[in-house]
Amino acid sequence: MLTSIVGINWGDEGKGRMVDLLSKDFDIVCRYQGGNNAGHTVINERGKFVLNLLPSGILRENVVCVMGPGMVIDIKHLVGEMARLREAGIVITPENLKISDRAVITMPYNVQQDCLEEERLADKKFGSTKRGIAPVYADKYLKKAFRMGELLNMELLKKRVPDIVDWKNLTIEKAYGAEAVKAEDMIAYFEEYGTPLKDYIIDVGLYLNEANKAGKKIMFEAQLGALRDIDFGIYPYTSSSNTIAAYAPIGAGVPNLKLDRVIGIMKAYSSCVGEGPFTTEYFGEKAEKLRAAGGEYGAATGRPRRVGPFDVVASKYGIRCQGADEIALTKLDILSGHDELEICTAYELNGKKLTEFPFTDVLDQCKPVFEKIKGWNCDISKCRKKEDLPKEALDYIHFIERACECKIRYVSVGAERDAYIEM
Repeated sequence: MLTSIVGINWGDEGKGRMVDLLSKDFDIVCRYQGGNNAGHTVINERGKFVLNLLPSGILRENVVCVMGPGMVIDIKHLVGEMARLREAGIVITPENLKISDRAVITMPYNVQQDCLEEERLADKKFGSTKRGIAPVYADKYLKKAFRMGELLNMELLKKRVPDIVDWKNLTIEKAYGAEAVKAEDMIAYFEEYGTPLKDYIIDVGLYLNEANKAGKKIMFEAQLGALRDIDFGIYPYTSSSNTIAAYAPIGAGVPNLKLDRVIGIMKAYSSCVGEGPFTTEYFGEKAEKLRAAGGEYGAATGRPRRVGPFDVVASKYGIRCQGADEIALTKLDILSGHDELEICTAYELNGKKLTEFPFTDVLDQCKPVFEKIKGWNCDISKCRKKEDLPKEALDYIHFIERACECKIRYVSVGAERDAYIEM
């Protein structure tokens, strides 16, 4: 059984929370794209954890976690993340963590280049997390990147460093006017942060194929959401990788395998961190109230998220891109205490009503068309069965389900592991 857990919207939908919950039924959890540019926040009986690179399944004792070849890995960040989790009592060994030898290493100069470019763009910036993600993916496709497997042959790796550094300095030093990168510093970086990871690096494609043959249940975990996908998202305000479920087997190292199930995650309202068009955005007091209630601050960056009501147009598009079989609706409890709730059911563009998500260039000109639905003035965080929910909350769920044309199977009513309802 191969299942992918993916975001339907702009990211921050609560995927880490759902992966942590559902991973109890899986043997393996695999991250297949992205780097440490986003975070998954998980709260369970052990405490609160923010994971940037490690799959959320690392918090389950009997789950093996895999970091696939589609990822870009900041090895300094990874070593630090592993150390923090170990301090909190989480066991991490080569038995429960496997890192692809084909995954690309995010270099310090990638981070530097990311920061320099955002500074150059000034008020036209993309809203990058400044974690080096776009530059390292660019290096990958220019065939100028280093891969995790090279850490297993350090002498050969050291021979490659000077040529790559000379090439990168054409950008860092000559284009941006910054201090040149030194080859000896990059070699020291590999030795300090790469050495502790050597025992974890394997051919994960072979490992996952053997696991699949043995009947193991494998979950593929994505970062961000469909609207941040490099091809299908709100380009250029996207990530630099494919966040969609169809890429999961490729980014995990098993392009020969096919998914059996796709679970899409979406919030009961909309949130977006970073720049780019966001049609349903609230401003002022309405935004502050929703942001504060939902604790809407980026897990990786701490940036305040932009917030607004649920967006049917964007969500239908995200569901289609992800090929979602069913939905987990998160943070329904945050909407408690409202007499009335708005849902965006269409966009208006130049006097015309749109029900399908348009090309990115016209999104800034679109205005939301709202329908209003009765809210519920009670706490639902203790509800654990469908029957426990007030009628108005059920009506809200069913409205979204019908509008988005996809079955909602799970509803979270709190951040804790058991705070959910299976519909």
